[in-house]
Amino acid sequence: MERYPFNYDPRQSFTQQAGDWIADVFYDILPESGFEVRDEQIYMAFQLERAFAEKQTIFAEAGVGTGKTLVYLLYTICYARYMRKPAIIACADESLIEQLVKPEGDIAKLAQHLGLAIDARLGKSPDKYVCLVKLEEARMRAADADLFQDLYESLPEFVHSYKPMQSFHAYGDRKHYPHMNDEQWEQINWDTFQDCFTCEKRHRCGQTLSRDHYRKSGDLIICSHDFYMEHIWTYEGRKREGQLPLLPDHCAVVFDEGHLLESAGQKALTFKLKHVVFEALIVRLLEGEVRETLAVLIDEAIVQSETLFDVLGRQSKAIPGTDRKQVILNDKLIREVQRFRSVLTAIEEELVFESELYTLNDYQLRIVEEHLEMMQKALILFEQSDSLICWVTESEDGLTLAIMPRTVKEVLREQVFNSSSMPIVFSSATLSVEGSFEYVADSLGIEQYTSFSVASPYDYAQQMEVIMPKWLEGGSFTEKMRAASSLLERTQGRALLLFPTKDDLQQFKREIGHYPACTDLRLLFEGDQEISHLISEFQRDEQSVLCAVTLWEGLDVPGPSLSNVIIWSLPFPPQDPVFMAKRKAAVNPFEEVDLPYMLLRLRQGIGRLIRTRGDSGIIAILSEDSKEQSLIRGHIEAILPAGVQIKNSYELV
Repeated sequence: MERYPFNYDPRQSFTQQAGDWIADVFYDILPESGFEVRDEQIYMAFQLERAFAEKQTIFAEAGVGTGKTLVYLLYTICYARYMRKPAIIACADESLIEQLVKPEGDIAKLAQHLGLAIDARLGKSPDKYVCLVKLEEARMRAADADLFQDLYESLPEFVHSYKPMQSFHAYGDRKHYPHMNDEQWEQINWDTFQDCFTCEKRHRCGQTLSRDHYRKSGDLIICSHDFYMEHIWTYEGRKREGQLPLLPDHCAVVFDEGHLLESAGQKALTFKLKHVVFEALIVRLLEGEVRETLAVLIDEAIVQSETLFDVLGRQSKAIPGTDRKQVILNDKLIREVQRFRSVLTAIEEELVFESELYTLNDYQLRIVEEHLEMMQKALILFEQSDSLICWVTESEDGLTLAIMPRTVKEVLREQVFNSSSMPIVFSSATLSVEGSFEYVADSLGIEQYTSFSVASPYDYAQQMEVIMPKWLEGGSFTEKMRAASSLLERTQGRALLLFPTKDDLQQFKREIGHYPACTDLRLLFEGDQEISHLISEFQRDEQSVLCAVTLWEGLDVPGPSLSNVIIWSLPFPPQDPVFMAKRKAAVNPFEEVDLPYMLLRLRQGIGRLIRTRGDSGIIAILSEDSKEQSLIRGHIEAILPAGVQIKNSYELV
C-alpha cells in the first residue's frame, strides 16, 4: 500500500500538498464518480487545512448535507500516515459509530471511489462486551437462565479451554446479540465494578482481545466520546499498574457531534463507590499473613462502610424522570464520611509496613492501594462541598454513590486541550447557540480555538413543515397522545418519536395500543433490542415507527422511511444533581443553562428529518404550555432553517 495517496515532496509543506490533493478529490475525482460536491465542502476543507497545519482546536459547524464527514476523514487519514500514528474519530455514541463504519458508510465510499486501502478499526467501550464473570453468574440464576446458557455455549472454543491459545479473535460484542433487550444485556456486560486486573479470565476476554486488534490500526481508530474520556482519565493510573493505556499514542482527534463531549467527560470523571465492591476488595488482604492491627482495621472499615451507605440511603430522595437520587448533605453524613476516610488512611499506613514485610502478593496489594487512593480522592470532596456533585442509584445489591467534582471543565482544559499539541476537530451541525460558540467552548474549558459555520444546502422551506400545536388543555398527556396518533395516521407510520426521558417513552409505550389509528403500525422501542439492529429494521420496514431517547443525534435515515419527526417534549436538561449544580452556579439559570442546552438538542432532533435533497416531511414539536412559552417560541423560530415557519394546528388536538 502506498503511504500517501499523492506524490509527496518532503521539501514542501505536507498539509499544503494534502490540501491540494483533497481539492482534486472534490473538484475532479468524486464528481466523476457521481458525487455532488458542494461549495460548503470546499470551504470546510480549506479551514481544516489551516487547523491541521497549525495544530489548532477548531469548531467545524456544517449543516446537514454539506458532506463534512468526508472532509475530516480525508484530512485525518493523510495526517495519520504523515505522523505514522493513527488518528482518533470519537463519536457521541455507538449508533453514530455504526453510521460511520457500515458497508454503505463514508469510509467505505472513500475506499471504493479513491482506491484507498483504509485501515479503520473500532475501539468500542468495555460495556459493549460480555463479561465472562457476570455471564457465569447470570446463567446460574433462574430468570433468563436458558438465554444466557445458550449465549455461553455459543462463545468461541478457546474461551472454555485452559490450553494455550493458538489462535483467537474478538467476540462478545453487543451487536452480536441484537434481540437481547437492554435489561438482559446489563446482567452480563462489563460494568465499572468489575475487577479486570485480577480476573483469571482477562486474557480470554472479548474486550481485551479487541483492544489488541484496534491498537494496531495504521489510519483510524473509531471509538465513543465515553471511551476517549475514559482513556484520558485512566492514562496515568493504568501506566502505574503496568497496564497499557486504553488507546495508543495518536496524532489527531475528531469529536463527531462534539457538543456532547462535556457529558462524556463528566461520566469519565465520576467516582463510583459501592459497599459490596469495597468489601470484596478489602478482604483479599486477609488471604495473606497480615498483622492483627491491619486485620482489625479491615473489619472496622467494612462496618464503617455499611454505616455510611445506610446513612446515604436515608439522606437521599428520588428525582422524577431520572434514576439518580439527590443526596441531602448534613452534619451526620459528613461525620460518617470523615470516619470512613480516617479508617482508610490508617489502612494505607499499615499497608506501607506490610509491603516491607513481603507477606502480601505485590500485584494484589497494588490493586488495593489504587482503589483506596481513588476512594480517598472521591471522599475528600465531601470536605469541600462547594466542589462536590453527588448522587446515589439503587440496585439489587445495594446503593452506588457517584461523586463528581464541579471542576470538570478545568480538568478538561488541563488534561485534554491545553496539554495537547495536535489538531482537535469538533464537528457537528449544531455547535453554536444563536451564532455563538461560547456555550460549548466554555462548558469544555476551551480558551483558544478557531471556528466556522456553513449552512445546509437544502431548500427547507419547500421540504419541511413544522407544527407546534396550541393546546386547549395546556398540552396534557392525553392531548399529546391524540396529536401523536393523528400525525402517525397522517404519514402511515414512517416516523421517529424522540422522548426526553425513558419514563416518557415507557408511558407512551403503555398507552399507544389504545389508539385505533396506530394498532396496525409496527412500533420499535429503544431498549427492546440492540440499537443498530432497531435502526436497520426501521429503515428496512418503511411504515414502521421508531421510538427513542438517545437518537437526537447521528441517526441518518434518508428516504420515505423517515417522513415524520415527533418531538414529545422540548429537550430541556434533566432535574438531576449535575444540572442542579450548574443552575445554582449561574446568574440566570434558564438563559445560561436550560435554554442553550434545549436549543442545541432541539436543532439536532429537527436535523433527523431532511437527509437528502429528495426528502420531505413533518416536524411536530409537542411542547407543553409554560410561563416562558412566548420567549421559548421566539428562540425556536430563530433556530429553524431559513424560510421555515411554525404552524399552529388545532386539528391535531
